[in-house]
Amino acid sequence: MTTDPGVLEDAFPGDSALSALMRAHDWASTPLGPPERWPEGLKVPVRMMLTSRFEMWLGWGPDLAFFYNDAYAPTLGIKHPGVLGRPVREVWSEIYDEVSGRFDTVMREGVATWDKALLLLLERNGYPEETYHTFSYSPLRGDSGAVEGLMCIVSEETERVISERRIETLSRLASDLLPARNRPEVVARFRSAMAANTRDFPFCDIRLFREAGGVEAADDPGAAPFRRAHWPLAPIAAGEASVRTPLAGLLSDPPKGAWDAPPREAMIVPIANSSQAGAGGALIFGLNPLRPDDADITGFAQLIAGQVAGALAGVDALVAVAAETERLRQLFLQSPSFIAVLRGIVWK
Repeated sequence: MTTDPGVLEDAFPGDSALSALMRAHDWASTPLGPPERWPEGLKVPVRMMLTSRFEMWLGWGPDLAFFYNDAYAPTLGIKHPGVLGRPVREVWSEIYDEVSGRFDTVMREGVATWDKALLLLLERNGYPEETYHTFSYSPLRGDSGAVEGLMCIVSEETERVISERRIETLSRLASDLLPARNRPEVVARFRSAMAANTRDFPFCDIRLFREAGGVEAADDPGAAPFRRAHWPLAPIAAGEASVRTPLAGLLSDPPKGAWDAPPREAMIVPIANSSQAGAGGALIFGLNPLRPDDADITGFAQLIAGQVAGALAGVDALVAVAAETERLRQLFLQSPSFIAVLRGIVWK
């Protein structure tokens, strides 16, 4: 059965990509049947959705057949356009158990739901991905007045949530490093501050280089395995801006941090040396396995390294001042006349 073009234009108005896709779709072969038989309770919200620039999708019928607009397509990633008209349990099978209770609330009770910046691990790019969404499910009623579907208006907030989290981490690190008075304190405070955010970096550590070459002594044998690993630090000492290394062969059981899956890679970035050319050390970060294509992660790691470098320079200056003060004190104790010379008095 071929649907009249006028009916298709009425059901799927506009010149958007999804409008054209829906007009070309073989609806007669689906449980929904041809559009001319659809109730107004379905056609009206479909028209509204297709002509809106908000991210929207709707589900209709017992299986919640899936409709969506152009603004929502990026959220689907590689699932688009193959999921059009499919049951929502197939479209979002990876999170269906997590959100299905909300569907029941809407479909059975006719009550709208609301979630703000909810973490959802979507598989829209071929792997589980950390994403955050603010959305509401609202009931859609058929011509009989019964709830027969639901509308979702959604805003993806992944970049905002992660950006705010990283700003908070940088702020916490700056605050925690401020009271440090020596290098061991800087190291300890760095580790403590970073332990508060194990989503961006499931684990992290610091290595300081000796001025004569080599790396400062490792932690005691009972330290965490990632601190005892033989990290490829030579490229960093030689001037590389960053190094990525697979964890296979380095760590048998990498710390997972906030996630159920372990990191697969680590990133190493240099700590600038204020007293001489070259790196003064390195920061080692386990990378979030749920954001393998994060374009901003290197810059974030380098900002952290900049804060650590500043803290180390500060405590080195304090140590230098203390050493000079002690040197002058010893000179005074050894020769009281020395201090008189310093004050501009020359004894005859």
